[in-house]
Amino acid sequence: MAGWIIAAVLAGAALGAGASDRLAPLPPYGTAYTPTTVDERGLWQQADEAERDLRDSPAVVRDAALNAYLTKVLCRSVGEDRCRGVRIYVVRAPVFNASMTPNGMMVVYTGALLRLRDEAELAALLGHEFGHFEMRHGLKTFRRGRAIGDILAWTSVISPYSTLPVSLIQLHFAYSRAQETEADLMGLRYLSAAGYRPLAASRMWERLMAEDDATALGRKRHVTHHYAAGFFADHPTELARATYLREAAGADGERGDDSRDAFLTAMRPWRASFLADQIKLNDFGGSEYLLGELAGGQWTPDLLLTRGELYRERGNPRDLVSAAQFYQQAIDTGCTDPIAWRGLGLSLLRGQQEAAGRAALKTYLERAPQASDRAAMAMLIGEGGVQ
Repeated sequence: MAGWIIAAVLAGAALGAGASDRLAPLPPYGTAYTPTTVDERGLWQQADEAERDLRDSPAVVRDAALNAYLTKVLCRSVGEDRCRGVRIYVVRAPVFNASMTPNGMMVVYTGALLRLRDEAELAALLGHEFGHFEMRHGLKTFRRGRAIGDILAWTSVISPYSTLPVSLIQLHFAYSRAQETEADLMGLRYLSAAGYRPLAASRMWERLMAEDDATALGRKRHVTHHYAAGFFADHPTELARATYLREAAGADGERGDDSRDAFLTAMRPWRASFLADQIKLNDFGGSEYLLGELAGGQWTPDLLLTRGELYRERGNPRDLVSAAQFYQQAIDTGCTDPIAWRGLGLSLLRGQQEAAGRAALKTYLERAPQASDRAAMAMLIGEGGVQ
């Protein structure tokens, strides 16, 4: 019983801050926190070392224009004074994720950029991560971990059979979920104050739920969504986030700017690369849903090309027929990427349409004379001596 009492007291201290006035004006800006204790300085040093490693990593997208655009959106969202202490790193990884460290390092994955629909959704994502930074969640998590570790050490000596460790584990994850909710709602306040459309935040999570459903169905898994998070979940469920963000946006949720054109312009140079990374996830259901969402009824050449790659990679006989159609549609609508002819040729060859397949591969080699697979493709079309 004593374990549950102690855990309840800790939980009250950790989760007591409510969000009754969710879209209240932003709090006055306080300068970035300076670590004071030995442990805190150690935490900052670890974050600095992680940033140095990331800065030199080949996974980082080193595009000045893309990084400048993300910084501009962040500064519009949270304010010029707030954004000065943040360094944004775009990491080439085809999953929806972003993170923030106490020293001001923000990491945004390219999979998130691919899935966002407009600048308002980007602002919601960046504002959420900055909310963690401004509310010092990383530092609070560190302190909580130290406190829980100390309590567990004493408990193992005083009462080895206590239920307190289980209670503290539950508290740890509940506190993490509370921080995520707090950052979500702070991000929504940034979004509204900057003049963006508040409903962008909830719609982002609604689409991620739908993508998860498509992934599950594609892998023949049961589809379920729960409002309450599991025992070991450190984030609220996507359903919970979509629900409380939509409610918090209120009647003014549709008001504001989404800046879709500016977002699409900034992403255009990289979208083909991001789409190619997505195909490598081997997630047919989720990728097919994502491509449909990006198309919105308007299938552009790059999306048709990627859809052809998706179907060809799965490789069922009917898929090869569909893949050849998608490649051909991409070519007919103006695709100039040689990969379209390569995919078309391979799909036709595997579908027993040898003459058409060889013709497409020959066009591929003409359009990509320095292709790394030139020798292999030349053998497939019976021209092993092609130079």
